[in-house]
Amino acid sequence: MRIVFAGTPEFAAQHLQALLDAKRQVVAVYTQPDRPAGRGQKLMPSPVKQLALQHEIPVYQPQTLRDPAAQAELAGLQADLMVVVAYGLILPQVVLDMPRLGCINSHASLLPRWRGAAPIQRAIEAGDAESGVTVMQMEAGLDTGPMLLKVSTPITGEDTGGTLHDRLAGLGSGAVVEAVAALESDTVKGEVQDDNLATYAHKLNKDEARLDWTRPAVELERLVRAFNPWPTCHSSLEGVPVKIHAARVSTGLGAAGQIIQASKDGVEVACGEGSLVLTRLQLPGGKALAVSDVFNSRREQFASGKVFE
Repeated sequence: MRIVFAGTPEFAAQHLQALLDAKRQVVAVYTQPDRPAGRGQKLMPSPVKQLALQHEIPVYQPQTLRDPAAQAELAGLQADLMVVVAYGLILPQVVLDMPRLGCINSHASLLPRWRGAAPIQRAIEAGDAESGVTVMQMEAGLDTGPMLLKVSTPITGEDTGGTLHDRLAGLGSGAVVEAVAALESDTVKGEVQDDNLATYAHKLNKDEARLDWTRPAVELERLVRAFNPWPTCHSSLEGVPVKIHAARVSTGLGAAGQIIQASKDGVEVACGEGSLVLTRLQLPGGKALAVSDVFNSRREQFASGKVFE
C-alpha cells in the first residue's frame, strides 16, 4: 500500500514513526513550510519534516493544496491512502478523492465531542472525565467524517495539556497503524457521527489565559492545567506579570484576587468561589519554579492582602 503522510508538529511525527516502525510504505510526506523559530528567528523544519529526511522520504511543502500544480504533484504520487495528522492545511475535495482508499485523520478527541483546533485543552478545561483519539475517514467538513476507530483514556486530576497530549500521541499512533491494516483488509466500516452531540474546540489564544479571579477556583484550576505548557495562565500582582504553571483548589474566603495567605506550600488566592493555591510560578526574567523555591526571597512580594488583577 502506497501511503502519503501529511502532518506538521511532534504529535504528527509520532504517528509517522509508528507507520515506519510497522514497515508501511510511506512514499512521500507533506508538511507545512519551514517557519521562523527561536531567538534568531531562523527557518526551522517541522518535526515531521525532520523525521522524513532522516528516513530519506521525499518531502513536499506547498503553501496550499488548492493550487492546481500542487494537486497535480500529489496525484502523480499515486497514493492508495493519505494519512493526515495535525497537518494545518485544508484538503479540498479533489485532494480527498485522490487516493484509492481516501484520506484518514487522527483527531485527539472522542468525536463528535471537541471537533476543531484545540481538543486536548478544551477537554481538560471542561472537566471531561475522559479523552481519546478518533481515526476517521476525512470529508469536506471539519472533523465530521465517519469514525473508523476510537481509543480512550481517563483524564486525571494531575493531567495537563502537555501530559494528555503526549499520551494521546502514543494512543493515536497505534490506532492509525491498526486502522491502516483494517482498511487494507477491508475489515472496517465507518460509523457516522451524530452531529447533535458535537462540540467545538476553539483555537487557543493568549488573552483567555489571563485568570479571571471572579470565576470559581475549580474552573481556574482546570484552566491552569489545560493551558500548561501553552499558552500558560497568567495574572498581574501590583503590576508585575506572573505566570502560573500549577495550582490546587482550596476553600479560603476573601475578595476575588486577594492573597489570603502565603507560605512555602503555596500562595492562596481568593476566587469567586473557593480559593486557588498557586504552587508553581514564573516571574519576569526567570524560569518556572515551585513556590517553595522562591518564597523566602519573595516573601514581601506575596504578602497577605495584596491583590492579583
